[in-house]
Amino acid sequence: MVTFIGGALLSLAPLQFAVAHGNATGVVKERMDTMDDMKASMKTLAAIFSGEREYNAQQVKDAADTIAQLSGESLLKLFPKGSLKGLGHTEAKPEIWQEWPRFSGYAMDLQRFSEALAQAASKYEAGSQQAPATTMMSGSSSMMSGHKMMGGHKMMGMQQMSQEHLNNMPADHLFTMVKESCSNCHTRYRTEED
Repeated sequence: MVTFIGGALLSLAPLQFAVAHGNATGVVKERMDTMDDMKASMKTLAAIFSGEREYNAQQVKDAADTIAQLSGESLLKLFPKGSLKGLGHTEAKPEIWQEWPRFSGYAMDLQRFSEALAQAASKYEAGSQQAPATTMMSGSSSMMSGHKMMGGHKMMGMQQMSQEHLNNMPADHLFTMVKESCSNCHTRYRTEED
């Protein structure tokens, strides 16, 4: 009986996934699938950096690598002009194409930050940096909040940060930057479901 119920629940999982994506097809479905993959990686990272799960450098690297591979130019290719209508349900707002340079900046920053996080994963010692992590994360959040209030990510010099500078940051700080990059982009360019 337990096996039957478990099997039934597993068989419903793809159905729930399909319903969540509505009737999306083509590039719209492809970008929704990509966002789901990034979301899964972000959940792994959030659980680790919140202390919910034990720090595991390989898991951090793998999750950050996934986000890096799916962001930047790879992500931008999933938002061609004209992909707002005619391909089923989409959560993308028209502002993406009206503000393409800003949207592109978020996608490229996400790639840079997640690449740096993947490199920093093995250098991070969760136990020794647990206390500073909270301070750094709240400091970074305030920096990003100020950055949002000023109306754009370029104003805080995020794009001017060299890769070398990013590569010298601790993993917890980089995770905050990855998280804020996702959040800023979703807030501005994604329609929230009711």
